[in-house]
Amino acid sequence: MRQVIFANLVSLAAGGSSKSLDPFELIRNASPVVMLVLAVLAGMSLASWFIIGAKIVRLGQASRHSEAFLDQFWDPQLGNVWSVQRMERLYATLPREGRAPVASVFHAGYVELARVLGGSDESARSQRHYGGDIDNVARALRRSAANEVTSLESMVPFLATTGSTAPFVGLFGTVWGIMNSFISIGAQKNASLDVVAPGIAEALIATAIGLAAAIPAVMAYNFFMRRINVLSSEMENFSSDYLNIVRRHFLAG
Repeated sequence: MRQVIFANLVSLAAGGSSKSLDPFELIRNASPVVMLVLAVLAGMSLASWFIIGAKIVRLGQASRHSEAFLDQFWDPQLGNVWSVQRMERLYATLPREGRAPVASVFHAGYVELARVLGGSDESARSQRHYGGDIDNVARALRRSAANEVTSLESMVPFLATTGSTAPFVGLFGTVWGIMNSFISIGAQKNASLDVVAPGIAEALIATAIGLAAAIPAVMAYNFFMRRINVLSSEMENFSSDYLNIVRRHFLAG
């Protein structure tokens, strides 16, 4: 038996197989089920790479813009002197669209503070004392921060889905390919590598593509969630600092 197996291996290595083991040729000649599996995996991989590219740009911009806004907010030349006019100037410099996450939180806090103080969004006229209204400002900050985190996390769960399901989709293609190999063995009553090798190779291609789709998706998901957690912490810390400023300088009492 060992001699037969060894002879088959030698024959295959010498090019004795009548069927090509070229990966692209195997994919073209794959069964419809395996082709469907490969198409699904290719779609998941392309979607994952699109999300990865979009999130790299989005999170990079969010980090840079948040850092720039915090530098402006904590202007060392102005120190710890806070007034309605200073808040108005900060609010006036905010872009209408594409704001940094921290800037969006400030926007929500300022609008609520202006309402409490009895002014408009652009002009809060006087500093009045409403100790109970600090809760309204806090709720506005929390709501804005939650909305920003939701926006930052959009499409990221798809990467986790790809990472967890793509290997199993590829495994399904592998099982199907192996099953077809055994069917070929039974039909031809021949267990030589000429019969077995193409089906096994076809099956392993499905597994390889499944892993190729899953591994980058999992790595990107972990990387993005870490970046999002950092931005979420920045918004939480800013909210706490903003509330302290409001308590001390605007709503004391």
